[in-house]
Amino acid sequence: MGVWEGAERRPLISSMAARSEPHFFGRRKGKSLRPRQAALTENLLPRLRVNAEVLPTLQGASSPPHQDLWLEIGFGGGEHLASDAQSHPDVLFIGCEPFVNGVAKLVSTIDEKKLQNILIHDGDALEILRALPDASLGRVTILYPDPWPKFGQRKRRFISPETIQQMARTLRDGEEVRFATDIDDYSGWTLARFLASESFDWIAREATDWKKPWAGWPSTRYEAKAFREGRTPAYLTFVRKARS
Repeated sequence: MGVWEGAERRPLISSMAARSEPHFFGRRKGKSLRPRQAALTENLLPRLRVNAEVLPTLQGASSPPHQDLWLEIGFGGGEHLASDAQSHPDVLFIGCEPFVNGVAKLVSTIDEKKLQNILIHDGDALEILRALPDASLGRVTILYPDPWPKFGQRKRRFISPETIQQMARTLRDGEEVRFATDIDDYSGWTLARFLASESFDWIAREATDWKKPWAGWPSTRYEAKAFREGRTPAYLTFVRKARS
């Protein structure tokens, strides 16, 4: 039986009305959506939205059953998330992204590729982390989050003691947080905070492992931009230690 088997899909879906997002900073929308994107955002997105309020009550998976639940935080245009969903049809994915244009791109991809294993939260990812049951996740992926480079802005960074604690709570023992950034200061920031946690080990088998993406890695447009501008991304893997 899958970890989410037996639950109804309908309770997952919500218009997300009256949500509060005290931890989100940044732009909500860029250029105007194309007509097809706008139509899909209006008609398909409401059926894909996941409601944080009902996550703790879930007993199992949507239909068809899925064997695991993975979370991607800040999916950008959705390239990586869609690729992962195609490669792992037995996994149910929750993707979090507040930027309207990125959400619209992913919804279009879901429609084009007929993906059946992605749900979307177009708000603060911390809402989802707080609502998920203990030890319910098989992976957390965080790719190229906003670096907030100015000193006074760093408190806005997603990686913080609270988010690390929530990832530790919701991940099963031995499962991974995968983090990528092209900003040296943010990779150092993230490494320092995970190493300060008693719940995670940093996995680096070789001295240069942090420069290598994971197996089966689909490049994203943000990564391509980093290479064009001469920045070397860092790929960090943190494994949830066994609970005592």
